[in-house]
Amino acid sequence: MKKIVSVLGSTGSIGLNAINIFKKKKNIFKYNLLSANKNYNLICKQIDSLKPKTFVINDYKIFIKIKKKYKNKKVKILNEIKLNKNFHKSDITVAAIPGIAGLLPTISMIKKSKKILIANKESIICGWNLIKKEAKKNKTIIVPVDSEHFSIMKLMENLDQSQIKKVYLTASGGPFLNYKLSKLKNVKPNEAIKHPKWKMGKKISIDSATLMNKMLELIEAQKLFSITKDKIEILIHPQSLVHAVIELNNGIYKFISHETTMLIPLSNAIFDGNLRIDDFIKTKKSKKNLSSINDLNFHKVDIKRFPTFRLKDRLIEHVSTPIIINAANEILVDQYLDKKIPFNSFFKYLSLVMKDRNYRKYAIKEPKNISQIYLIDKWSREITLKYIRKKNA
Repeated sequence: MKKIVSVLGSTGSIGLNAINIFKKKKNIFKYNLLSANKNYNLICKQIDSLKPKTFVINDYKIFIKIKKKYKNKKVKILNEIKLNKNFHKSDITVAAIPGIAGLLPTISMIKKSKKILIANKESIICGWNLIKKEAKKNKTIIVPVDSEHFSIMKLMENLDQSQIKKVYLTASGGPFLNYKLSKLKNVKPNEAIKHPKWKMGKKISIDSATLMNKMLELIEAQKLFSITKDKIEILIHPQSLVHAVIELNNGIYKFISHETTMLIPLSNAIFDGNLRIDDFIKTKKSKKNLSSINDLNFHKVDIKRFPTFRLKDRLIEHVSTPIIINAANEILVDQYLDKKIPFNSFFKYLSLVMKDRNYRKYAIKEPKNISQIYLIDKWSREITLKYIRKKNA
């Protein structure tokens, strides 16, 4: 019997990687639900070639256009995820919608999935308690597939928390690791999205360049694995071959290394490690051997180059601080991509938000549902835009 699969964010980089894996073994997978935002041509291509039962399209104009085109086809075209008793349960759902926009679809699909492969760190950062509660209620397995958190999960298997001294998250340093500091103010968005090691979407590429990606991953690791902040460190590792390191109290270090492709953590998560990676990666990279990790470099974060690192000890100072930081950062990325703020201004604006007279009022709120998360998220977005407009006035 074929496994039923769904992909939230099917036109994004993670979603496309997941679909490429499913295609390699198309005789054992069947598509239940796919979702996307507004990539009309790719949505049509996926409907025609993958034949999902349901396709959810977030952008209303594209939704109407697609619905009209496929009105006589078997595929159900929706503008939002609607689950009912006739909705088929997925064996595997890949949750890869970027930003907080992925939170509600992820929680919805937990109710109808045996296993969720979650690549949307913002959902974990903002709504982990809700995700964890829903997963427990529905006996749904949650597997992180970001390379760092998948690696931490694997490294911590069969280990007790008391055995762990430190967990190290590695950061490539992005495209400006060796830039002159004086030049950072003027770097353009098209330069910032050119990651030296990974092929990723615009938002996560900007986050990598500012090191905000690693700040968000640090929050994610604390929530996923119940690791206290004093046990987590961040190291710059330009080669991007080692994705996480664990230091044990007995003096032993363990790390996981693999090529810079999401195909490896994704395929291992899909097949529970029972696979031959050569079936999925046919590039020259896959032919590398141990000689490729012959000269690994790790060094501390330069705070002058990555000022957002100053936030490290404040990331979870209050229960909803992560929601506020995530929302503010999403606005800053959008504003930077629109050339409204300079590249080196992220820390300045994040600091202004966290100094705002209403910051603590929202930061100490413990959201009981998604609506309350959205309320805190909305305040953070509005106050961030207010400071940007004030500066640009």
